[in-house]
Amino acid sequence: MTGLKAIIKSVDMPDDMQQDAVDICAIAIKKYTMEKDIAAFMKKEFDRKYSPSWHCIVGSHFGTSINVQ
Repeated sequence: MTGLKAIIKSVDMPDDMQQDAVDICAIAIKKYTMEKDIAAFMKKEFDRKYSPSWHCIVGSHFGTSINVQ
């Protein structure tokens, strides 16, 4: 992420998957300006690479709690 720094606050995934998330995010923010489009791109990429079903929330004023068994 040239010029930007990824800050990961809480995560429950392997290091390589975390790096994929950062890399995919970097591509998405170069490609799209709308948060919904960035989220859709990231979700599709993770669904493709790691199988469905992923959730992606992009924005600055969101709260969420997702628990998957």
